[in-house]
Amino acid sequence: MHLPDTLEDWLEYQQRQHAQPIALGLQRVRSVWQALGAPAAAPVTITVGGTNGKGSTVAFLEAMLRARGLRVGAYTSPHLMRYNERVRIAGVEAEDAALCAAFARIEQARDAIPLTYFEYGTLAALLLFAAAGLDVALLEVGLGGRLDAVNIVDADAAIVTTIGIDHVEYLGPDRDSIGREKAGIARAGHPLVLGTAGMPAGLLDAAHAARAQVLWPGVDFGLAPGAGASVWWAGPGAPHGAHPQNATHARLRMPELALAAPHQRDNAAAALAALWALRARLGWAPEAYAHGLAQTRLQGRLQSLGGTPELVVDVAHNPQAAAELAAWLDTQPARPTHAVFSALADKDIAGIGAALGMRIAHWHVCPIRDAGLRGLSAAEVSLRLRGTLRGAGLSEHASLHAALAAARAMLPADARILAFGSFHIAGALLDPAARG
Repeated sequence: MHLPDTLEDWLEYQQRQHAQPIALGLQRVRSVWQALGAPAAAPVTITVGGTNGKGSTVAFLEAMLRARGLRVGAYTSPHLMRYNERVRIAGVEAEDAALCAAFARIEQARDAIPLTYFEYGTLAALLLFAAAGLDVALLEVGLGGRLDAVNIVDADAAIVTTIGIDHVEYLGPDRDSIGREKAGIARAGHPLVLGTAGMPAGLLDAAHAARAQVLWPGVDFGLAPGAGASVWWAGPGAPHGAHPQNATHARLRMPELALAAPHQRDNAAAALAALWALRARLGWAPEAYAHGLAQTRLQGRLQSLGGTPELVVDVAHNPQAAAELAAWLDTQPARPTHAVFSALADKDIAGIGAALGMRIAHWHVCPIRDAGLRGLSAAEVSLRLRGTLRGAGLSEHASLHAALAAARAMLPADARILAFGSFHIAGALLDPAARG
């Protein structure tokens, strides 16, 4: 059998190897992983799951660990512009040739076992990490947790960032069901860091059943005001109500974060808690970690692309993420804001609109190209959105480029365009040719 020659050909080939684009379950991918020799990604592995904030939390961990000189691999998804973004080794994206060689090994090992596109990618990342001499591997869960391909790895620590309603057809209709699935990355005797308070009972029940060491924000770690305007991260052992800089427990003065959304401090705090929990193996280097936090950058997270009016791009694609966008807008100087928006068919588009409310004066809706069966026309997106707009304007456009041009034409120079709703939207606009 002739194998694909290029990365593009490999990715197209992978999409034909399983009857379903998403097929949760560990038996198939574990069998192939074992046939590959069950490669260990690194001496220390951290898994990150949750509804929103996974990519940002991995980025914080990666930057902190690299700031203290460790060799780190990071596996994330989806990508924005290039598939290579999904696998980073020592801060460098995997090259086409390395990915293709890993895919060829997987193809030989899988025999007749069908794999999904995501399962190929997960196995390729594990192969590349195992050969790279890493100190730490960071693995972002793709969907859910319990049955996600990443969960073939028994991580030394796990983080669940947030629990919101998303992917209900796979994870269940409520936060309890979704939380139970996401808690599946917990392991007995190992830390499970919760990124936010108010986690659903389903997650807590599953974590306790797994006998994980649960670390709670506001109880085992958290952020507290210090002298003046400073903010401190405080680890386990903090006296209740004490200023962290006066305590003798683990502490770190939080730097100003480049990632702008209010919830990014929670993501950074959870990442620090995981590193504190692993201090016996990784050490504890607060100055290096603070430097790493300050240096963390991640494309597509409230990223300003400049221009007049200013164009801000974000990957928010569910109501919980849209609520964070709303919170960010509330902290910004008041100015006219239009949305360039589209979302995939399995997303709660009405819920996204309701979360933002009248903060958006006009919605410029477009289709998402190359989304396959998950794609919607502009008219279909508009229909789902319209009932929640409460007087905001709405117009439909044939393409993302047309939607952006229409927003620019309607707005004064000092206004804002917020483009969001999908990684597809953010990825396309990060290409200068797409935004004009």
